[in-house]
Amino acid sequence: MKTSSTIFLLSLLALFNFGCNDDDGFVTPGDSFSYDFEQSAEGWEGGMADFPKDWDQSRLEFEFAHANLPAEVEEDGMALKLSGRNLSDDLFLFIKKKITGLEPNHTYRATFDIELASRYPEQSVGIGGSPGASVYLKAGGSTKEPMPVEEEGDIRMNIDKGNQSQGGENMVVLGNIGIPGNTFEYRLIQRNNIGTPIQITTDSNGSLWLIVGTDSGFEGTTTLYYNTIEVTLTH
Repeated sequence: MKTSSTIFLLSLLALFNFGCNDDDGFVTPGDSFSYDFEQSAEGWEGGMADFPKDWDQSRLEFEFAHANLPAEVEEDGMALKLSGRNLSDDLFLFIKKKITGLEPNHTYRATFDIELASRYPEQSVGIGGSPGASVYLKAGGSTKEPMPVEEEGDIRMNIDKGNQSQGGENMVVLGNIGIPGNTFEYRLIQRNNIGTPIQITTDSNGSLWLIVGTDSGFEGTTTLYYNTIEVTLTH
């Protein structure tokens, strides 16, 4: 399970949250809501994009699973494991979730606070780029469901996520996945866009899609564990 400090933080968020988040993902307009993935994936789904359409996708070794945290972090608990092998120098790995029950046709300012386990030193060197410094964590949302689509012979996202170190209309860069030091072992790190919220507009039914992902310039395998995701929507 999560550490006592993490559980305490999540409990505070639940106590002061004016909205609600039930098992079906229904959210009424409010402040913060959170996911800790202890019991399940909580409705989040995984996917990948940014590779040639005619490639054998098995070569990319994509994996999305509700899994135990790595032993190195010295914390028992469950997380969302997301992994893929970047052979195109531009692989995008993502998780997404639909939120309903919000104010229809309304633009919210969204901030994300994400804790994840990474094992890639920021100062490390790899093919195409650093496995830590050249893999960028992004978050955002869209009225339409974020999906991989065919575009001029490639598989791309149907939203504007930006490219690698640059954000786009629908996603903002939270930083890279690099950890301090030189040792390749999993450590929990925090990334957020507090102070630089991104605008997300709901549809006519009061729904929107959240998306979190990594845009990779490192030609190799990246395996991350999303431990907690906390999202704050303000009017």
